[in-house]
Amino acid sequence: MTRPRLPGLTPGRPGRITRPSLVVAGAFAALVVLGTVLLALPVARSGPGGAPLVTAFFTSVSAVSVTGLSTVDTATYWSGFGEVTVLGLVQVGGLGISTGAALLAIVVTRRLGLRTRLYTTTETGNLALGDVRRVVVGVAVISLAAEALVAVVLTLRWWLGYEEPFGHALWLGVFHAVTSFNNAGFALFSDSLMGFAADPWILLPVSLAVIVGGIGVPVLYELLRTTRQRLSLHARVTLWVSGALLLYGTVGIAWAEWTNPDTLGPQSLQGKLLSAWFQSVSPRTAGFNSLDYADMRPESLLVTNTLMFVGGGSASTAGGIRVGTLAVLFLVLWAQARGERDVTVAHRRLPSSLVQQALVITMVFALLSVIGTLALIPLSGADLDQALFEVISALGTVGLSTGLTPQLGAGAQILLALLMFVGRVGPTTLATALALRQRDARYRYPEGRVLVG
Repeated sequence: MTRPRLPGLTPGRPGRITRPSLVVAGAFAALVVLGTVLLALPVARSGPGGAPLVTAFFTSVSAVSVTGLSTVDTATYWSGFGEVTVLGLVQVGGLGISTGAALLAIVVTRRLGLRTRLYTTTETGNLALGDVRRVVVGVAVISLAAEALVAVVLTLRWWLGYEEPFGHALWLGVFHAVTSFNNAGFALFSDSLMGFAADPWILLPVSLAVIVGGIGVPVLYELLRTTRQRLSLHARVTLWVSGALLLYGTVGIAWAEWTNPDTLGPQSLQGKLLSAWFQSVSPRTAGFNSLDYADMRPESLLVTNTLMFVGGGSASTAGGIRVGTLAVLFLVLWAQARGERDVTVAHRRLPSSLVQQALVITMVFALLSVIGTLALIPLSGADLDQALFEVISALGTVGLSTGLTPQLGAGAQILLALLMFVGRVGPTTLATALALRQRDARYRYPEGRVLVG
């Protein structure tokens, strides 16, 4: 008689998990625990004693999930050791636990095992297994090169333009280069980047690093390979939709804030356009701000909420439902409006499974946003606009805030931390990791219909 086995386990090998997504989620959780322990040490805090456990936990989750939300002032609360710890968590969280493990395997063994390839494939967005080794090495090189280039520009600006001591300017340049490329909103200034709202030598390098980091692994890989090969459908859709969202955000913010005396109103024409551009890039999901969101109009908050909800490219350091998901939803709408049975784009038909996945991801994010907002309002006493903004910022791993997060109690902080973790791991990965029971239906029910619309 065949002995029954638990779903998700390899036959004949009890206890061995065959779902790479579970390992990825577990690895991120382990990194959060490690970061919490390090940040709770007295040496990590600039003041006396160690940081409270909830503060250390919240900061660790925010750094690992490359979000940037913080209940304390990063510039003054943490010591040099604490800032280095935060930066290390951001770098590892952005690069990905499985990607780092694959790199280590390449360096140590000069080869990449099938199990490591599977884990890396899960983390990097279901790339072909044969491409994982090249992509992982390429991503590491691209990441470090981009961060180094941005760090040089920012260091020179703070050293020569603001007369910071070279050592401090170098640390500022490296810190903000890493956090911007990894789409984390941590800054070493109490007001984020508001003090540089009119400085293109600060805002443009940071925003470009955010865009490059948020495009996604597959698209970066294609853009940097030989130009004789045509970009894939995924790369073209990601670039087009990302460009459209940047234009939408820039125009929307400029339109809403142009005459606001607390934001864009007093600035010059160049300053207004630069700030509107930067506040269009940042919600995609970097978390830096050159304007105070507490002073922005409701229209701007709505535009920002939509940008945070969508996020960046698939398999990138950004969060949200991702631009590919948004593109699929609009293509479904276009196909239905034209009465077409198939969803097509660029003479290609999208599989029904992809459409279903886009719908599921959007519904999961929408439900989590609603549930999180309903839970945060009584915990914080905030109004709907503030609570919704903080929840979408956490779930989309953005890091922007209207000023509510530092005022939250322990319960509200834990709620946002859980949302950040879910947003980083991803609804699809998390659902797969938790779905230890799957089965193939051996029969199908007769078709039925429900009236919609």
